[in-house]
Amino acid sequence: MEISGHTQMLCLIGSPVGHSGSPAMYNYSFRKLGLDYAYLAFDIQEQETAEAIRALRLLNVRGFNITMPGKTAAMACCDELSQAARLIGAVNTVVNEQGRLTGHNTDGLGWVHNCREHGFEIRGAKMTIAGSGGAATAIQITSALEGVREMSIFAMKDAFYANAEATVEKIRASVPECVVRLYDLADRDRLYGEIGDSDIFTNATPVGMKPMDDRSLIEDRGVFRRDLVVSDVVYNPRVTRLLADAQAAGCRTVPGIGMLLWQGAEAFKLYTGQEMPVKEVEERYFAEGGK
Repeated sequence: MEISGHTQMLCLIGSPVGHSGSPAMYNYSFRKLGLDYAYLAFDIQEQETAEAIRALRLLNVRGFNITMPGKTAAMACCDELSQAARLIGAVNTVVNEQGRLTGHNTDGLGWVHNCREHGFEIRGAKMTIAGSGGAATAIQITSALEGVREMSIFAMKDAFYANAEATVEKIRASVPECVVRLYDLADRDRLYGEIGDSDIFTNATPVGMKPMDDRSLIEDRGVFRRDLVVSDVVYNPRVTRLLADAQAAGCRTVPGIGMLLWQGAEAFKLYTGQEMPVKEVEERYFAEGGK
């Protein structure tokens, strides 16, 4: 498709963005569906976020994604926030409706949809999850909003522990029907005990990511059982040591690459009102050994 005077622009802002697969993913989807949009990436430092968003509003772009380090700074630039974005405390997708900017966070929904694609429904389930960073918070908040019955959060008692405490309080206040508890990740006996009583265990820490790809949070493989679902947000490598150990024990596994794909698909729908051609995008850009 050729760019014309009617072409609507979408983009990614953050830093660095040169490695991002978003432009290829979105532009392929626009061509596939015959939509007159174009998607670009702009390297924007955190302190430049507000200025960049003012410019994007002036240019009347249809919307934009935000990656690190601007996800929190972008919140203050929006006229309205979705419930998930407000509770998570970060925005990764902004939609422009006639000059009014609405901030969303699709990370958690991407994880939920990824689980569904792998045959697991979070609603009514008990989850044990490790992590207190941005991805962990998005999954925890969204899972509560999507109907998880019970959640045991494990976090290191470091600078981010206060974030985990705040997340627990937000869930208790906004989704009181979800029973949520916070534990020290260093307490492995408690961790293994909670996993033993859970439907799904999720690693939302960097453990397992290169160069830590020889490591796993779960050293005792006896924790894995055939009816346990094991999820990882790490997608490089595609199959982490955690997932490999879980698969060997007969667990159903949910790899992190799908979360990346489905959070983009959620944003695509917000921008265009249409479903991203996920199967084709996955085969072209997300399959092992793909472009």
